Amino acid sequence: MVKMTPDELRKSYIDFMKGIGASQVPSSSLLPENDPSTLFTGSGMQPMVPYLLGEKHPIGNEIANIQKCLRTVDIDEVGDTSHLTFFEMIGRWEFKANENNYKKKQIDAIWNWHIIELGIDPGRLYISAFIGSDDLNIQKDTEAIQIWSEKFKTVGIEPIIEDDPYQYGASRGGRIFLYDEKENWWSRAGSPLDMPVGEPGGPDSEMFYDLEPGGDSLDHPASVSERFLEIGNNVFMCYKKEETGFVKMQNPNIDYGGGLERVATALNGDKDIYNTAFFLNPKKKLMELSGKQYTDDLKSFRIILDHVRAATFLINDGAEPANSDAGYITRRLLRRAIRAGKKIGIQGSFVGELSEVYIDEATAYEDLIGNKKKVIEIVNKEENLFYRTLQQGEFEIQKHLKNKGKVTGADAFYFYETYGFPLELTEEFLTESGYSMEDKASYKEAVKKHAEKSRTASAGKFKGGLAEHSTETTALHTVSHLLLAGLREVLGDHVHQQGSNITSERLRFDFNHDEKLTPEQIAEVEKYVNDAISSKAVTYISEMPKIEARESNVEGNFWDKYPDIVKVYTIKDNEGKVWSREVCGGPHVEDTTNLGKFSIKKEQSSAAGVRRIKGVINKYFQNGIQRKSNSD
Repeated sequence: MVKMTPDELRKSYIDFMKGIGASQVPSSSLLPENDPSTLFTGSGMQPMVPYLLGEKHPIGNEIANIQKCLRTVDIDEVGDTSHLTFFEMIGRWEFKANENNYKKKQIDAIWNWHIIELGIDPGRLYISAFIGSDDLNIQKDTEAIQIWSEKFKTVGIEPIIEDDPYQYGASRGGRIFLYDEKENWWSRAGSPLDMPVGEPGGPDSEMFYDLEPGGDSLDHPASVSERFLEIGNNVFMCYKKEETGFVKMQNPNIDYGGGLERVATALNGDKDIYNTAFFLNPKKKLMELSGKQYTDDLKSFRIILDHVRAATFLINDGAEPANSDAGYITRRLLRRAIRAGKKIGIQGSFVGELSEVYIDEATAYEDLIGNKKKVIEIVNKEENLFYRTLQQGEFEIQKHLKNKGKVTGADAFYFYETYGFPLELTEEFLTESGYSMEDKASYKEAVKKHAEKSRTASAGKFKGGLAEHSTETTALHTVSHLLLAGLREVLGDHVHQQGSNITSERLRFDFNHDEKLTPEQIAEVEKYVNDAISSKAVTYISEMPKIEARESNVEGNFWDKYPDIVKVYTIKDNEGKVWSREVCGGPHVEDTTNLGKFSIKKEQSSAAGVRRIKGVINKYFQNGIQRKSNSD
């Protein structure tokens, strides 16, 4: 079995998929451009939703890429052998595929890359497939089962099908395990029963690598055991939900996704993902900085390795450390890594040095290489800030002890919430000072109360579904184009978009500018947008080479992340005036006739050199009916 560097693995995948007809698109940002439902891009599928729903992709129907992803739900799980917050997901999509051969084409491709190109042992590969549902009137995926069976036979493996894995696990020699819709169905809404009318979905077929051959015979791919590692998922999006039930789509879609680091784990034959080449040199640097071996404190090493890597990529994509939204996650990751560094004996700053190792090895991401100096400066600044926070926290605890004579769990949470001083450091400081924490359970109670308040405060913050395309959201997305054009008209051509978040009720738009806008400037920008709306301008869509678009001064600020062919949206009135011309991939109105009046509700600082506008459409018309929208 050949072990590969991350770049070799990336190149192998992309070259293989190009060789069978796919076109490569670059990774989208970790911060979604047109998805109000989430802070981060959490899967390779996420940026592809418009095309899975029927929109034409500018470079064709067969796409491959490697997408940067971040999942915050795994932060507290990091420290075991497999969990990561940041990871790279390989993907292959086929839109409007040929229903007669699309499953075979996908399974052939993914089998040949894993087994023939990479040399993964097929004897350790296991498959799950959809068993069907009589209640939903959806058939068993016999086609996928048959194709996989034929593949295993070509390498001398008997493809025994296990249709009751929960009862028998792998004890009967199962190679292909059948599950219901809870395990082997994909749609944006999850369960078929939760899918709205008109929504596409379908059965999936997942691939697992056996990390412990000869392990517990009752283990199976859906069990809680660590034996079977999922390395890829093939989604056959071939059904659409109608009022009467599920109907087969004439032109189905393929949505394949696989964890690149997990593939590397399978290549290693070692269940510890931190023993792959993705972490080899960073791990060496961390051992050098700490004077400890990786095996001395596995959990702390893994937390540092994962969190610094994630924060490095987040900062590069615009999520600088902050106290809210995406920047809060970056700050949390860095501070957790710094605390773990103290546990393994690191004295003084170290995060910048480790971040530099990740950047130097990220040759596949040219923008990160180019931003190396800036990213490391931000990392170092945050680390120094946190050390000052720790000093302040110790001072406050000393003062509290002098006044109260004790520290309770609730007090410890106050130190954390107010000064950013972590619980474990409070306990450590108390021990060193000859005290112990009293009523420790009250810490969890305080955390629970805080979480309940936070949920109440944030309810509805990200209303709408994944890449939600409601009438209201579409209207506000179109207005965001006009807003950017108005800002550039009033403030100058240096202004570019730095991020946006659009719900059905309001738009939030970040742009680079060093000064607070005056009331006069805000009024001028509002006038520009409303004049554009009043002109009854029409939205025109064209496709052109990225180079040509950039040279013809089409507005765009993420050129390195765009594919070679881009969609350009031009908003132009009957007199030929172009109000906006911008690269985009989101939903837009056909014309501005019924958009209503736009107003800016708030203009404020978002980060150093970045301003933020929150705006609403005071009224808009849908099917001739006037409706009101709410401001936030």
